[in-house]
Amino acid sequence: MSRIAIVGGHGQVALHLHPELVRAGHQPVALVRREEYRDQLEGLGAEVRILDIERQDADGFAEAFAGCDAVVFAAGGGPDGNIERKRTVDLGGSLKSIEAARKAGISRFVQVSAIGVDDPLPADTGDVWRAYVEAKRDADAALRDSHLDWTILRPGRLTDEPGTARVALGQDVARGDIPRVDVAATVAAVLDDGTSVGRQWNLVGGDVPIADAVREAGT
Repeated sequence: MSRIAIVGGHGQVALHLHPELVRAGHQPVALVRREEYRDQLEGLGAEVRILDIERQDADGFAEAFAGCDAVVFAAGGGPDGNIERKRTVDLGGSLKSIEAARKAGISRFVQVSAIGVDDPLPADTGDVWRAYVEAKRDADAALRDSHLDWTILRPGRLTDEPGTARVALGQDVARGDIPRVDVAATVAAVLDDGTSVGRQWNLVGGDVPIADAVREAGT
């Protein structure tokens, strides 16, 4: 059994990820800022540790990662118009997680990003969307340069539709929708597949069973 630290442990993808990890024989460790989430998360099989992404520094993150074997960064600043939170959560939280993983002696790191964030933005892009895309882009670049055993998953538009357990996964996969539950299942699958290390893949709904898609993308 591996212990998997999940930054953003009460996020919408993370809530699906905890039971996926339990089914795979792992112990999810949900890192959240509010004690009030504990009962819900423990009901999903997660251990709960308190971590304020914006207020705590990399040393605090490293303490929260203690005893874990891998880190999943699944945090986000939310859908509102707060530009600063895109920088402090989507980018700053990732940077601190990367540094903390090194401090804690953890090499395995999976990051949930977003499809297309390396593409040029139109001149009329809104400020909030620009801040979000740039934060995800810069977080991914930092992880690629980190020398950790990283995997970056870039899902398309997230939905709350029922999962199909079938996806399209690869470097050049076109934009599309994907249920959050299938994103979570893919995160769990890549954690257990060494061929995903050093890979950055787009992820959308598709026709290939998740385990097969991960295996094929890694060849």
